[in-house]
Amino acid sequence: MARTVLARNDDDDGTATDVLVIGGGIIGLAVAWRTAQRGLRVALVDPVPGGGAVQVAGGMLAPVTELQYGEEPLLRLGMASNARYADFTAELEATTGHDTGYRATGTLAVALDADDKAELSELHGFHQRLGLESSWLTGREARRLEPMLAPGVRAGLHVSGDHQVDGRRLAAALVAACEGAGVRVHRAEAVELLIEADRARGVRLSTGGELRAEQLVLAAGPRSHQLPGLPPGLLPAIRPVKGQILRLRIPPLYAPFLSRNVRAVVRGGHLYLVPRANGELVVGATTEEQGYDTTVTAGGVYELLRDAHELVPGITELPLVETSAGLRPGSPDNAPLLGPTALPGLLAATGHYRNGVLLAPVTGDLLAECLAGGTVPELAAAFSPSRFAASPRAASPLAPAPLTGPSTLAGSAR
Repeated sequence: MARTVLARNDDDDGTATDVLVIGGGIIGLAVAWRTAQRGLRVALVDPVPGGGAVQVAGGMLAPVTELQYGEEPLLRLGMASNARYADFTAELEATTGHDTGYRATGTLAVALDADDKAELSELHGFHQRLGLESSWLTGREARRLEPMLAPGVRAGLHVSGDHQVDGRRLAAALVAACEGAGVRVHRAEAVELLIEADRARGVRLSTGGELRAEQLVLAAGPRSHQLPGLPPGLLPAIRPVKGQILRLRIPPLYAPFLSRNVRAVVRGGHLYLVPRANGELVVGATTEEQGYDTTVTAGGVYELLRDAHELVPGITELPLVETSAGLRPGSPDNAPLLGPTALPGLLAATGHYRNGVLLAPVTGDLLAECLAGGTVPELAAAFSPSRFAASPRAASPLAPAPLTGPSTLAGSAR
């Protein structure tokens, strides 16, 4: 669907704009960059581009080890994005000179007791039924891979295809890539959606000016549904899910401390450890339904350190260098909203919950294709914002699609 009429902005030099991205977190940046590469004139508005949840994220790229029952469509999307990651980061690094911290390390999920072992075994069976690659390990084999694991580890599941990236470095690279691609970055807040003739036309800024475009993308994370001027009920509530995270330093004396991502369920809570090439160790993350609060609490830090010590006893010898908390944007079904909304001219790219970093490449590609071509790619169809309409059938479109094996997943990736 070609766009021939271009909107002009009131607060700049009159440059025409095809697409305005509202929100400069990792999702908004990826959409803006990929859309500009399609030849469209793109603007982005955010007070702090590159901020948001990505500044706190662990950066695990783990569509297989994070898989939960009933999330097969989300798995397909995550696998497609994970398959893009090496090229995505290589292009960013070559274009901007920024290191993204991408590492093809693999992930080891481990069980600490008999119940965890049974649950891990069920997950392995689920992987096998879906044709996913994961290897079952005894406790001894898991400790051979990662000698710092606790002696009591009962079993492990090794997934070589689950990797990692440094979210902070990735965000910085995306900001630079957007600016290099000609994206006009406005460091201000969008305070009102402008609608004319029943179509989204732009936003009013905190600075008093206006930005207008033919198409708008709402990528404002957990506040996406709160944009003033947005018609009531157009988007479901995107709830903030608080996550506290720790950053420790691995002194040279202790290196290599861990060689790959390690995750486990400890006392019913999910725990992960992500070792960076620069000697940083990220430990996360809590999952708290506390509204928009981002306070780091003593209880959250204690729980993470306690559980991490049970998994890797030597971790308490490492210096603790940072504690932080951020907000994941969760939709009602914890899957993203991708594509056109019921308001003409407005598309959504939000609600990615715990998968924002993982899904950045595929979200950028899918929204850019939709904006440039006017059609919704098949891979995005299950994540339409309209799935939360009142129709019973529309309320649950994420019914599992058949997965016939690795070839099915690989075919959706490119």
